[in-house]
Amino acid sequence: MSCFFAASFFFLHTSGFSQTSDSLVVTNPDSVYARFSEAEKRFSINAALGVQAADGLDATLFASEPNLVNPTSIDVDHRGRVWVLEGYNYRPSVNGKSELGMGDRILILEDKDGDGKADVTKVFYQGPEINAPMGIWVMGNKAIVSQSPYVWLFTDTDGDDKADKKEILFKGIGGAQNDAGIHSFVFGPDGKFYFNYGNAGRQLVDGQDRPLLDKYERPIDFRQYKQGVVFRCTQDFRKVEILAENFRNGFELAVDSYGTIWQSDQEEPGNAGDRVSYVMENGNFGYVDEMNNNSWRINRTNLEDEIPRRHWHQNDPGVVPNLMETGSGFPMGMTIYEGTLLPRRFWDQIILADAGLNSVNAFPVKDEGAGFKSTGILPLVEGKRDKWFRPSDVCVAPDGSLIVSDWYDPVIGSHKMKDKSRGRLYRIAPPGTPYAIPAYDLTSPVEAVKALQNPNLSMRYMAWNACVKLGWQAEEELEKLFRDPAVNPRLRARALWVLNNIEGFNYRSLDIAFRELNHNLRIVALRAVRQRNSDPTEYIKRLTSDPHPQVRRECALAINHNHTYEALDVWLQLAKQYKGHDRWSVEALSIGAYDQWERIFPAWLERAGARPELTPAGKDIIWLARTRKAIPYLTTLASDTAVSFKERLRYFRAFDFFHAGYEKTQALLHVMEVPASDRIQVSKLALLHLDKSFVSNSQQGLTALNKLLDETYGTEDYIELVERYEPTTENDRLFRLALEKHNEVIGRDAGKLLLEQAGVTSISEKLARLPEDKKIALLASIKTSGSTEAIYLLQKAALNQGESRDVQASAARFLGGSWPGEDVVMKLLKTNRFDGEVKEAAIDGLKNAFREEIRTELMPFLPKPVEVVATPDEPVDVKDKRKRRKRR
Repeated sequence: MSCFFAASFFFLHTSGFSQTSDSLVVTNPDSVYARFSEAEKRFSINAALGVQAADGLDATLFASEPNLVNPTSIDVDHRGRVWVLEGYNYRPSVNGKSELGMGDRILILEDKDGDGKADVTKVFYQGPEINAPMGIWVMGNKAIVSQSPYVWLFTDTDGDDKADKKEILFKGIGGAQNDAGIHSFVFGPDGKFYFNYGNAGRQLVDGQDRPLLDKYERPIDFRQYKQGVVFRCTQDFRKVEILAENFRNGFELAVDSYGTIWQSDQEEPGNAGDRVSYVMENGNFGYVDEMNNNSWRINRTNLEDEIPRRHWHQNDPGVVPNLMETGSGFPMGMTIYEGTLLPRRFWDQIILADAGLNSVNAFPVKDEGAGFKSTGILPLVEGKRDKWFRPSDVCVAPDGSLIVSDWYDPVIGSHKMKDKSRGRLYRIAPPGTPYAIPAYDLTSPVEAVKALQNPNLSMRYMAWNACVKLGWQAEEELEKLFRDPAVNPRLRARALWVLNNIEGFNYRSLDIAFRELNHNLRIVALRAVRQRNSDPTEYIKRLTSDPHPQVRRECALAINHNHTYEALDVWLQLAKQYKGHDRWSVEALSIGAYDQWERIFPAWLERAGARPELTPAGKDIIWLARTRKAIPYLTTLASDTAVSFKERLRYFRAFDFFHAGYEKTQALLHVMEVPASDRIQVSKLALLHLDKSFVSNSQQGLTALNKLLDETYGTEDYIELVERYEPTTENDRLFRLALEKHNEVIGRDAGKLLLEQAGVTSISEKLARLPEDKKIALLASIKTSGSTEAIYLLQKAALNQGESRDVQASAARFLGGSWPGEDVVMKLLKTNRFDGEVKEAAIDGLKNAFREEIRTELMPFLPKPVEVVATPDEPVDVKDKRKRRKRR
């Protein structure tokens, strides 16, 4: 080897590169990336070095700035072209208006030579009305674009990749320039569209001002639904179903080939509560309290131990459980990977782009009872070296590779962006895999059925509609695919869904599907027949005794709003098979019984045996039952002293889901009388679940309250009871507690409550009659209150020359004990209202102020340090004595 080549090889090897016959290969990306300056790290030529793909995969740059910036959402069409929504105009009130003065763009990027890099970029549409759109779904020559308050349908009528026609599909949606508005549409295997909005969405209005009809042909009343909502609609956008509610902000849905819906959801930032959910049909997903719309931050009985679960009211009856909590990030686009190009561990898994966690992750899912569990997180691509990597969406291309959009910014969340000049697209595939897009003749039944098996949603949409249009001509190929036991059940499910939509040819295949060994295909059969039959009860009854709990779950969901006697019998058979300890099963039973508990619960009691509350299944059903007929059994469970207090909390919480009434009141009063070692704790809890007006205005309620006040006096329980019921008869005891415990939290709580209940005049009169030490104690008890009345009393005492100097000084010091009081003290200092030791006390009270700006404002009022110049031979102890003398 010559010296030149040897030196070159040594340099490349030690720099993190190696030489192959025709290219350089990065062998140590960490070392190479670390050598870049901050500016160099942002160059798109170095983008792929900033991210790390999973073993067996490469993340290569498909496109970048200047061809695109700030991608919010993408889709990959049947030709492998990537459609991009740009968000250059995101939140102008926060990030400033666009310098271009133009709306955002809808782009089409195409790789013509199959090298995995876009060669052509076209602007499909740009207009002033497009401002940070949040979702795109492409179907042939049409694209649905979601941006509150509108959902638009753009059409290219002449094939030039320019939008020639724009229609409004839906309007009136809340959340304009808000991440929690309307989001992407996706195609389901049933031939319908699925979409969602976050908790800012509020409603949908038809684009032509026609009333939106549900599957029962009834106008939709959006006032019935809470927060973020999941929808399904027909391809003509006329019939809209609400499938689930009470999310915070699910960015995108993913629907697998069985018709199972998945969604991520963004928490309120900072609580590690982002989640992934299986969207159980007609489920409540617990973002706010079902009964009163309270935030998760409001205290309630049976609080979850972990804040991420507390965030979603996971211990409440009637709330569907989360699949998993994923931490504090910013989950955005998601998909189900039903291809085979990626390594096997990613097959059939949920794939989620999380801009906050700088990663695209897979979530392997396994069956668990009637629901699912995730076995962990599999990172697909991570911004380990480049924390500006902000994946906003992920889609499956027709060749089975993934396309990931990267918002690319140093910040995410809080509606902010700091970089408007960059944006990237990555292709995730095994190393060296060309971007080869298959082509199909959709007029051929054989080719159309092949296209139906493609992992790309847009391709499947084209194939689905082609097969339905072919009708009986496609039946043979579809049935061949459906009946092949060697084929992936998901592909068989796709064939079944299409057969279900070909008139006259679906029932034979459905009959076979109801007897399939694979439980997911039995579920598909039930879901399919429900979409075709107004009363599918006869089909539901075929599966009521199915051995698999997920199939039985689906039967329970299928009888929601079904008031027939046959549906009642189905529910009772399902309940009989439920053995307890499966939250998914019991929540499905609850959904099946919605608005029918008055007839279902008594019928269940007749079959459940003498003591249904003694069985695990019976306890769960009683906990969920929304009928007053369940209250006696709920009372027994709440009173069962053989069970720990913590375990009984779920039954006390269940009382909150009944409105005030005689049965509930008497039940809770009974619980208070049950003798037990924890009777006081139980009595307090029972009292708190009684209607407040009953406790305050009835003899029974007041007797129970007064007894408990006597038993809890001097404790936090006592304070909580007084705070809730405001009994003025307790003012004397509050006064005594405030004086005796003024240096403790409970004493300050008592002082605050006393001031609120007795008022300024009463406290002023007490202060006037008290000796000096007790006067100071009473003032100390209100120092942290921060109320207008407390500030008034403290300021009055501090400035009252008729008070002793000790009282004045104490009041001045106490005045700085609350946030509003800090402002008052600073104002009085600046206007020179204090003097002498009172001033010193006021300053002392602010030294540990809550706010840094207050401590800064205080600096000019603090004593100036004295500089002492010592002679060189003066001993240290002498210098210290001189310093102390000068201070005096």
